[in-house]
Amino acid sequence: MKKNVLIIGAGGVAQVVAHKCANYNDELGAIHIASRTVEKCQQIVDSVREKGSLKVAGELQAHALNALDIEATKALITKTQAQLVINVGSSFVNMSVLQACIETGAAYLDTAIHEEQDKICETPPWYANYEWKRREACAERGVTAILGVGFDPGVVNAYAALAVNEYFDSVDEIDIIDINAGSHGRYFATNFDPEINFREFTGRVWSWQNNEWVQNQMFEVKRTDDLPVVGEQTSYMTGHDELHSLSQNLNVPTIRFWMGFGEHYINVFTVLKNLGLLSEQPVTTAEGLEVVPLKVVKAVLPDPSSLAPDYVGKTCIGDLVKGRKNGLDREVFIYNVADHAEAYQEVGSQGISYTAGVPPVAAALLIARGEWDVQKMVNVEELPPKPFINLLNEMGLPTFIKDEQGERLLTF
Repeated sequence: MKKNVLIIGAGGVAQVVAHKCANYNDELGAIHIASRTVEKCQQIVDSVREKGSLKVAGELQAHALNALDIEATKALITKTQAQLVINVGSSFVNMSVLQACIETGAAYLDTAIHEEQDKICETPPWYANYEWKRREACAERGVTAILGVGFDPGVVNAYAALAVNEYFDSVDEIDIIDINAGSHGRYFATNFDPEINFREFTGRVWSWQNNEWVQNQMFEVKRTDDLPVVGEQTSYMTGHDELHSLSQNLNVPTIRFWMGFGEHYINVFTVLKNLGLLSEQPVTTAEGLEVVPLKVVKAVLPDPSSLAPDYVGKTCIGDLVKGRKNGLDREVFIYNVADHAEAYQEVGSQGISYTAGVPPVAAALLIARGEWDVQKMVNVEELPPKPFINLLNEMGLPTFIKDEQGERLLTF
């Protein structure tokens, strides 16, 4: 049984991960949190202790770490005897942390695809550009690496696999819909790292349609759905991590990702982009200073973790799946609804961080228990979805299904 967790990152998602690991530290063992700024890690440690999240008395420590430094990361894994590394730091460190896990034998989990600082929206499928190149190394060393095990990507991948395997004879379309119907009360802010957030939307929008990659521009294609709890919502087709593995691992001809945006967000984003302020390429000021516009925008926007105390409203994220069962057309929506205020009360983070942070802890538990300790690299849809969904129900992210029989909690 694998034990001892090293959490890399100290943002809002890391806070959720730490609290949830603490809830299960009788199984997961010692908990260590590491990032460049050790003070942020210590704040998370203090939050876990203040809320009494530890199930049993146990080790909980903060560490300073530059996760781009493979040797330093290996040394910390060895020092802490961590057998489970949950990487919720910047997407830029993924390959460094993964390499450290391959060389030390620790299981690796992340919640988003790897990115390079100077590249945006690379050629699909994105996982093939970096992560999948290390499949062989993981298999040779028997290292379990679960990619993209947040909510989207992550839980929605499990929903897709469940639908394909259990609810349909054949599937024509999977539309992943992500709606945040909450409000943080700020003029403008992003729900997670602004740099990563904007990079998702400034390049080409890739979708998988009729068994091929299709390009669009951001905010070019939209839809409106009447969704559970959050009601009628407009969302826009965008590229997203999970399309790049689901398209290869499931025999489904069309898979798209849709995200909800308000008109205010779109207007501000459009102005910033048109002014060149969302560029990842450096520019030189009149004073001779070299700056990256996107990093400047990030510096002046609110820290996403600071939004949590005032956040109200709910999220709705799920998979709308269409196909046939027993010769008849069928449509199923598998989804979760999360509440921002409830998330803050429980773990001190808002709902977006909560939905992203709970799943990797559920996955770590399944690895620790042996159910997902596959000793190779996988995406979530390649793993049994039922134990994952059941555990998420227990941990605060219940799954519901809406079909011809109505709406109900999904349990196995």
